[in-house]
Amino acid sequence: MSPKVSREHLRKRRAKILEAAKQVFIQQGYERTTMKHVMDAAEVSRGGLYQYFSNKEDLYEAILEGDLSKAVSETDESLEMEVVSHWKLLKQKIFGENGEPDDEMDPMAPSNLEFFITGRNDHRRREYGQKRYKLGLKLYANVIEAGQRSGEFSQKYDSGLIARSIISYIDGLSLDGAILPKEEIQLKEQSTLLLDYLKAVLEVEEE
Repeated sequence: MSPKVSREHLRKRRAKILEAAKQVFIQQGYERTTMKHVMDAAEVSRGGLYQYFSNKEDLYEAILEGDLSKAVSETDESLEMEVVSHWKLLKQKIFGENGEPDDEMDPMAPSNLEFFITGRNDHRRREYGQKRYKLGLKLYANVIEAGQRSGEFSQKYDSGLIARSIISYIDGLSLDGAILPKEEIQLKEQSTLLLDYLKAVLEVEEE
């Protein structure tokens, strides 16, 4: 009788496949990536890969789901504790841990755009895109709403509307990043402008 594989081992192997796949998608883009590329990068057999993911779409959705769900969970946990600065927390959710704009685009952004645009007429992918949008909306809106309740942010504008404007900004940059040279985008400058906009809309006092 062959020994049973522990759940922890299966979890680690799945995580290894996802990380390898993520790097392949960054290098190749969504459309050009094949399951064979992922097999080679993750150093797993065909059976080992298909044990976890039935096709490339399943695999890509798992990457997207993991990243965004983790961000939403971490945000919810942060809001359950006493938040010193909702403004600082909001900036971290937009720009990463240090909360400051830089010139580095999310390396998955072009592939994400490709995934949703090429699948815009596919019912499953449209449903997933809508689900992902709602999760992203929750991520930003919850922080803004908490800041409004605490009195740190102005309640002049609806938290959901402001959250939508943030998502539109990020999606727009993803499109720019897919078709324009990096220096054309002026990512840091545009991001600084976004902060000025949010600061004015939320009536944030100078830090």
